[in-house]
Amino acid sequence: MKTTLSHRERVLLALNHQQTDRVPITMICSGINSPAREELDAYLRRERGIGLAEYDAQAVDLKVVFPHYIGPALPAGTDIWGVHRSPMQSGRGTYDEIDHYPLAGVTEIDDLATYHWPDPDWFDYSVIPEQIISLREEGDYASWLSVPCNPFECCWYMFGFERLFAAMVEYPELVHNLLRRVTDIMAALLQRAMEAADGQLDLVFTADDLGGQQGLLMSLSMWEEFLKPCHQRLNAIIHAFGARVIYHSDGSVATAVPGLLDMGIDVLQALQFDAAGMDPVDLKTRFGDRLCFAGGVSVQKTLPFGSPEDVRDEVRRLRAILGHQGGYLLGPSHAIQADTRPENIVALFDTAMEEV
Repeated sequence: MKTTLSHRERVLLALNHQQTDRVPITMICSGINSPAREELDAYLRRERGIGLAEYDAQAVDLKVVFPHYIGPALPAGTDIWGVHRSPMQSGRGTYDEIDHYPLAGVTEIDDLATYHWPDPDWFDYSVIPEQIISLREEGDYASWLSVPCNPFECCWYMFGFERLFAAMVEYPELVHNLLRRVTDIMAALLQRAMEAADGQLDLVFTADDLGGQQGLLMSLSMWEEFLKPCHQRLNAIIHAFGARVIYHSDGSVATAVPGLLDMGIDVLQALQFDAAGMDPVDLKTRFGDRLCFAGGVSVQKTLPFGSPEDVRDEVRRLRAILGHQGGYLLGPSHAIQADTRPENIVALFDTAMEEV
């Protein structure tokens, strides 16, 4: 093995369950919320004479590619599904929270037929190969594709969270129809993006939060009935083009991992070890020969409330457990929160960049 690998070489070795020079670092489905981002940039400029962009280029091994939106102009705060969000204060930062569910109150399948659904023609896919080439030239980064691949979440964004769960019991055929329509659109988007990439993508990001802090949001039988077929369809498209599936879910999802493997995921991302039943040793022991892991460093406790030494200890512990014989992309368990000190964020990345 080369002493120093390129970003992409490092990621591909890890995904093949092989040891690397250092653990690969990912910020997939995370990022750094303001004002922590601005404070980190100022800290790096003051202490090291570099900005956050330069530091990120050294540390993070995977970069995103995506088709460009060229569809009709969308109202401010509204996404392609007709969902509207407004910024809500959260500590010193803000989160965009849904304040309009466009399918709220729908109880008839016929109402879905008249809805103004997004069109795959609203995107330009020709930019994807250019983006991949640019990433290879900039630093031989691994690439991950971002297109909508979260059917359950998109459905509840339109329908309402509690309303959708109630409808799964009261109007199951309506929910099945809704999920099929959404998955049809996602599958078309995904197919065209994968064709444009022509086998050059490394990972595709998929998601659907299945867990809360104490357990699953729904029974496994309900998940099997409603959601698993949607993701099996999307995952089959991804695998047909030689890419791997990285699947995001927050929360306590350990009991769902056998089913997630069966539906075709390659990497489980988020790894909220502060949630009930989420134990890195158990997950690695039971599934590490068939599954890779991404994320894990706590954004609930260690990063916002621990010391830099606490962060370093957690990074080294997770690297030793989940990164044994490869199979781990290290990163935060979700977005790094607004009140996180720059010293803790730097401790995360500096420690992860240590050679092993």
